[in-house]
Amino acid sequence: MKKVTLSTLQQLKKSGEPITVLTAYDATFAKLQERAGVEVILIGDSLGNVIQGHQTTVPVTIEDMCYHIANVARGCNVPLLIGDYSYMSYATPEQAYFNATKLMQAGANMVKLEGGAWLSETIQGLTERGIPVCAHLGLTPQSVDALGGFKVQGKEQASADKLLADALAVEQAGAKLLVLECVPAALAKSISEQLSIPTIGIGAGVNCDGQVLVMHDMLGLNEQFSPKFVKNFLTDSDGDIRGAFEAFVKQVKAREFPTEQHSF
Repeated sequence: MKKVTLSTLQQLKKSGEPITVLTAYDATFAKLQERAGVEVILIGDSLGNVIQGHQTTVPVTIEDMCYHIANVARGCNVPLLIGDYSYMSYATPEQAYFNATKLMQAGANMVKLEGGAWLSETIQGLTERGIPVCAHLGLTPQSVDALGGFKVQGKEQASADKLLADALAVEQAGAKLLVLECVPAALAKSISEQLSIPTIGIGAGVNCDGQVLVMHDMLGLNEQFSPKFVKNFLTDSDGDIRGAFEAFVKQVKAREFPTEQHSF
């Protein structure tokens, strides 16, 4: 199989075929996901929760991210790899440029940051320097304290309008992908239709251009945290991990996941 690129994802959006995204943090699971047909692997700062045992992603460092990105990159060749910025590692454009170098040299094909229009200068600067950017709106875990907890975003008209404005702003600044987390399905659908770049949903309904889940969540391994948008795909595969990844890919491609049960 050929390497998945941003052009691949753009073609999938154009054709209406959903994009499959899972998190991974090491070579073994990256290889299994590749063999199951997962197109994009996100090396997320969610490793702070599922690998390191923290309550939030705030303690994760840029060095942690680079270590796990390098592990994943050694385990697979086909999926596009997105590396998360860690907490406060992109507070200024210059800091974002400096840390993007680390993430890309570790093996990422794209960097991901959380925030809206206020990041336009940073996104534009990264884009001008040849660094592909994935933006992240809605529930942004690095800002969970400021948001007052893990809550659905965009439920009120004013916040929905701001979310759409932020989505348009990050696209205008040069972002090539947008993650929408914990956003009402109708709003996520509207945003996806208005953007030319692909949207990747997590708790954002079936009408995003793709779907992402944290690997540990979709394998039913995170007993302390099971939000509405999570489905245990391990039960669909008789306990076979690669089968769970294949079930995820199949159900996302068929738009059988997420259902209304997994949406807001």
